[in-house]
Amino acid sequence: MPEYHLGISAFYHDSAAALVCDGIPVAAAQQERFSRIRHDSGFPADAIRYCLQEAGITFDDLTSVSYYENPKMKFRRVLDSFAHAGPKGFDSFMRVIPQWLQWKYQVLDKVDLQLKALALGTAPPAQANDHHRSHAASAFFPSPFENAAILCIDSVGEYHTTSVWHGRGDQLTLVNSISYPHSLGLLYSAMTYFCGFKVDSGEYKLMGLAPYGTPLYADIIKEHLIFLREDGSFSLNLKYFEFMFGKQMVGEKFAQLFGGPAREAESPLTQRECDLAASVQVVIEEAVMGLAQTARQLTGEENLCLAGGVALNCVSNGRLSRAGLFSEIWVQPAAGDAGCALGSALDASIKRSGRQYAHALKVSDLMQGAYLGPGFSDDEIAAFLNQHHYPFQQLPEEALLKAVSGHLSSGAVIGWFQGRMEFGPRALGARSIIGDPRNQEMQKTMNLKIKYRESFRPFAPSILQEDATQYFEMSDDSPYMLMVSDVQKALRQTDKINRSLGSIDECRSSLPAITHVDMSARVQTVSEERNGKYARLLKQFREDSGCPVVVNTSFNVRGEPIVCTPEEAYRCFMRTEMDVLVLGNCLLLKTEQPPFEEKVDWRRDIPLD
Repeated sequence: MPEYHLGISAFYHDSAAALVCDGIPVAAAQQERFSRIRHDSGFPADAIRYCLQEAGITFDDLTSVSYYENPKMKFRRVLDSFAHAGPKGFDSFMRVIPQWLQWKYQVLDKVDLQLKALALGTAPPAQANDHHRSHAASAFFPSPFENAAILCIDSVGEYHTTSVWHGRGDQLTLVNSISYPHSLGLLYSAMTYFCGFKVDSGEYKLMGLAPYGTPLYADIIKEHLIFLREDGSFSLNLKYFEFMFGKQMVGEKFAQLFGGPAREAESPLTQRECDLAASVQVVIEEAVMGLAQTARQLTGEENLCLAGGVALNCVSNGRLSRAGLFSEIWVQPAAGDAGCALGSALDASIKRSGRQYAHALKVSDLMQGAYLGPGFSDDEIAAFLNQHHYPFQQLPEEALLKAVSGHLSSGAVIGWFQGRMEFGPRALGARSIIGDPRNQEMQKTMNLKIKYRESFRPFAPSILQEDATQYFEMSDDSPYMLMVSDVQKALRQTDKINRSLGSIDECRSSLPAITHVDMSARVQTVSEERNGKYARLLKQFREDSGCPVVVNTSFNVRGEPIVCTPEEAYRCFMRTEMDVLVLGNCLLLKTEQPPFEEKVDWRRDIPLD
């Protein structure tokens, strides 16, 4: 009989559920995709229902339920933090502690009650899994490697902020760690806050802003904020941070260090924010390199797995790949806390029934391209469109791909909705908006007319795996869009890198829509194995245009989660200035659609510079 294990991440940010059967991921999704609340921290009831429905089981069929962290250990850390803060933390203590005493300390009981309320059978009692062990399990067990070093870096789990593990077969061994309050994730979040972006969601904006700056403040950061040691360890100078007091990330001392106050949220960006972003990025990369070297020395392994929120820093990952320290690097596509739901379920499953290996199953890894979310058949999509009388063409695949390729070449922006939804923060060709990267206006069009977001934000390329090295300076495969690589010199139209916000609209290469200001791109390599239809579209576009690359951005607008259902995709299509929508084998043209009653001005109050 198959054994099913449910993993749950909840009550902090990016709540999620994941289901594993005999060591293989079956289904996984973030709650935000169902609730439509970005970074939803609530109990992932909808994600849990989906996982069970996908497998055709009830709670009665579960062997275990795992919670992604240890609440009692986390409570001890919270108490230690307030004790260290002293009187300055009293107000926050009085605000936070009642919640811990009311339910957070016994959060597993709350999980059990919430599961019971779903009335889907009788679930086993929830068991806690240590946070960084959940990260490590999510990184190692689905990876292509039998043995590997594992590096987990985030803001904080229970106590650990950084941990090195040794994965061997079906065993995970903690090798070394760094504990709160010393944290690379918190350092990066502090600078995110100081530059006027939202903590726990705006860090990727800081990463995208960094290439427009020069690391003028890197020495100040290393001299005053973080001490990097030769053995890879580090510590923060806590007098410059205020997160331990529970009110904000940084205060006046931090501001004095950088010559002025924090940027107000949504106010115009200046070159100072660019330089600050560049500076902290350089320091993070240096720190990650030191930790990776230590992981290599401590484990003796040639392969590396990464997880934790800092593992979503694809610029750092790209530098680590280029350094050649490891033969191969594999990053969990849901590297943040959502992925801990999967990691905790994998850990529970493998402890009981052993590990399944990717090579034995003749697949690249066990994440199935990260396509672990809900999918919709062509018949279901057509029924939805017919019900609402939305005009569409239902085409066989060859004709569909030929038509989409033609629309791409004509400059159209296309909503591409296919198969099962991605698990994790990246759109990987299942819930994507795509365009022609050769079109010099495409980045501006997508940012201002489709995504309604800041104009400095770069877009990523999807490219056929076999063509990747012809266009980008890369050695590792990058199926989950978690490695930044430079555009090949042969494609560049200038050797000059102009690092300023004024250079946003400059044409830098023959693929201007995906070439960032520093000549880099966040590459997704696409193969038939992981996403056959998307790969075949790229092949068709290559055949028609000579270009095996498309612009790929997530199917959503600023402030909303990625779309999950055909209805959400259609709504996003009609709210924006997309030209074409492809739902399964159904093709819709904007010019043929009836007037859409639901009008939303997504551009209100959003500074674009």
